[in-house]
Amino acid sequence: MQTELSNRLGIAHAVFGFTPFPAVAAAITRAGGFGVLGAVRYTAPDELARDLDWMQAHTDGLPYGLDVVMPAKKVAGVSEAEVEAMIPEGHRRFVAGLLETHRVPPLADGEAAGWRITGWMEHVARTQLDVAFGYPVKLLANALGPPPPDVVRRAHDHGILVAALAGSPRHARHHKDAGIDIVVAQGYEAGGHTGDIATMVLTPEVVAAVDPLPVLAAGGIGTGEQVAAGLALGAQGVWLGSVWLTCEEAELHSRRLTAKLLAAGPGDTVRSRALTGKPARQLRTAWTDAWDDPDGPGPLPMPLQGLLVADANSRIQRHEVEPLLGTPVGQIVGRMNSERSVQAVFDDLTRGFERAIDRLHRIAGRA
Repeated sequence: MQTELSNRLGIAHAVFGFTPFPAVAAAITRAGGFGVLGAVRYTAPDELARDLDWMQAHTDGLPYGLDVVMPAKKVAGVSEAEVEAMIPEGHRRFVAGLLETHRVPPLADGEAAGWRITGWMEHVARTQLDVAFGYPVKLLANALGPPPPDVVRRAHDHGILVAALAGSPRHARHHKDAGIDIVVAQGYEAGGHTGDIATMVLTPEVVAAVDPLPVLAAGGIGTGEQVAAGLALGAQGVWLGSVWLTCEEAELHSRRLTAKLLAAGPGDTVRSRALTGKPARQLRTAWTDAWDDPDGPGPLPMPLQGLLVADANSRIQRHEVEPLLGTPVGQIVGRMNSERSVQAVFDDLTRGFERAIDRLHRIAGRA
């Protein structure tokens, strides 16, 4: 599964794997792909440095990347506390009512809440970059479009390629004009923040829109046959995220959540604003249903929604309250029906890719 881009980066397979877990990212790189560590959950520079040190020690000198979140629209000079003060009291009561209805226990005394969505704030993302540029990172990806121009220049000065996710050809052309090196065409089927256009339609349109820049196909991809389809549509690689969630190396720390993922079908996800305030595909739960109910207050815009629900999500995850327990995941969840190692996923990808190529050769009369 080699392309011009994979050869340029020195990887065996044109498979880029996004994950919040360092062990998974390192395993993707060791398996011949390109591991991309999600940085949004890191609010302290020393925590990111610790995990990048670990990545360095466990990637055998092979390339890896980092994914940050730097939105195009920024609020400068505003603290997290000032932003959180903008949350309406009625929304706070709604969250409290949901937790009470489902009997979600509080956190233990002294137990800190988990990750709060602060990586969207420019100063947080910039501290992450200050750390990352001290490591031999080969790719910087931004989940919300192109980073600011000075960040693109700084990455290029360090010899780092810059990628940005796009949900439409218009977004992709904007990325090209901003000096981005790689465009990730992320279709509607993808987990997390995603647009309205399906991967099969979006990929060739983005390829045409940004030619000659390389494009990665993303959204609903988790088999070798789908990798072959992405390359046939003109992409120079694929971007996979959801499929790694049920890998043995993943650190979900919840057997109930893993069981829900393994049991879910492709119709068990929903594109909801419940998590961050922007449309994000995730497991459908009683939590997403409540936020999407027209009789409720409705989600707040980003970043208010993420700050509002952060503590509640920590309580739900800590106590594994099954009706509310969910995670961002794409429609490929229907194929994620067993726990496997990252290497086993790659073995299946390569076998499926070979089957697809052999099938096409037979159709074309070349076998």
